[in-house]
Amino acid sequence: MGNQRVTGSIDTRVSLAKDQKTAPTTLFELASDPSALVRAAVAARPDAPAEALRPLARDRDRNVREVVAKNPASSQGNLLRLLGDADRWVRWAVAANPSVDARIRHVMANAQDKELRGLAAEMTLLEPDLAALLIKDASPEVRERLASHTTDPDVIVALLQDRTVRVRKGLAVNRWTSAEQRHQLAQDSSPDVRAVLVRALELAEEDLQDLLDDRSVDVRRSMATSSVVPEHIRQELENDADESVAEDARRYRGESKPAQDKPAPETAATPRAGHRRAVSTRFPGKPTR
Repeated sequence: MGNQRVTGSIDTRVSLAKDQKTAPTTLFELASDPSALVRAAVAARPDAPAEALRPLARDRDRNVREVVAKNPASSQGNLLRLLGDADRWVRWAVAANPSVDARIRHVMANAQDKELRGLAAEMTLLEPDLAALLIKDASPEVRERLASHTTDPDVIVALLQDRTVRVRKGLAVNRWTSAEQRHQLAQDSSPDVRAVLVRALELAEEDLQDLLDDRSVDVRRSMATSSVVPEHIRQELENDADESVAEDARRYRGESKPAQDKPAPETAATPRAGHRRAVSTRFPGKPTR
């Protein structure tokens, strides 16, 4: 690229790197700029020349490499290199790249890095042979993430037989499960699975009626505060033998009642709006940044 440097402040050089009118030769120079901010601006361009992205995939700054990993213009060769990056966040960023192909998914599904396998398990375009591989993954977290995201009926059937509770909990939030599979989950031996199911997916009336008498208080409390449970089921729970269940059902009805139907407050003070913590979609063990 030569030894010439584009002059000006860092902000000026960043603006130049982002400018669609900047000539390719100038982008080549900016790709070796002393400032990581400038190099990252080049790395983020969806029209960045391959000659500019290639050295940036080996950049000394991990943030620059992460930007390259997310850039749809990155070649498959660069993405494969970045899958082996020493920095985990760079490796994981490859999964967010819309240009990921079957070869990349294959490397991810066979990686020693558990998180890469988990990210592969969440991909909607996952090939059947890779899904079959991940069904048997040694990590319950990977299998759980596959269970919660797969659209493949055969994969769902196989994971229903998984002995690990957290894997079946993954299926309990998967909207691609059939009515019969939800019926099976509603009868799962683990109350944790049943509690997740009633909060996440709509169930047949027969299953809901059976769950009204569920032996687990936690399952019935989950039903009482579930946004997908029909109102007539919640009303029945207001008479539950366990007062905590009945109270939750009554409280939920009060909180979800339209504002115009609620009685006016007795004092001038504005009442505190009721709120419930949303069901988390993050899986145990999945890192956050």
